[in-house]
Amino acid sequence: MEFRELKVPGAFEITPRQFGDDRGTFLEWFKDEGFRAAVGHDLDLAQANCSVSRRGVLRGIHYADVPPGQAKYVTCVRGAVLDVAVDIRVGSPTFGAWDSVLLDTVDRRAIYLSEGLGHAFLSLEDDSTVVYLCSTGYSPGREHEIHPLDPAIGIAWPTGVEPLLSPKDAAAPTLAEAADLGRLPTLEAVDAHVASLARSVTLSS
Repeated sequence: MEFRELKVPGAFEITPRQFGDDRGTFLEWFKDEGFRAAVGHDLDLAQANCSVSRRGVLRGIHYADVPPGQAKYVTCVRGAVLDVAVDIRVGSPTFGAWDSVLLDTVDRRAIYLSEGLGHAFLSLEDDSTVVYLCSTGYSPGREHEIHPLDPAIGIAWPTGVEPLLSPKDAAAPTLAEAADLGRLPTLEAVDAHVASLARSVTLSS
């Protein structure tokens, strides 16, 4: 399993090694040892989600208040999605930057997004099935959205796919509007929280 940090610090592309024969394929899509070595702390698993989307469904950009935030480890077990990480941390040198990973059943990659990052994905096929591990459970009071078609962020969504947004995502503020409302996490708060996770690994080892 190979980890590659994306242009958004705290987001990683994970490429598993696949073992195939005439019976099918086997792979490890998450392994705590490799994760800890790449990220610097363990993944506290509090919730596991499964999302099934028809072609064109665009979910996000979603994020949670920090602390504690919500880290996500995401893969696609059917179909294909373009998964995107967005730096929404006020004070970050890469604030507003984004990067993407194609999640499909060919390379069977995963993406990890640390606390304080925005997350979105576009379904490229009918019945695309995304599963993800979350460090905290869903809490409506601290969950927020940013419009995924915000031109200031400028995500290069694939052409030829008409995006279908939920009413909530369609009404979401832009990144600048969310910043003006004071809803975005700060880099200082995110760094402090992530450092506390790393310290807990050191104390337990």
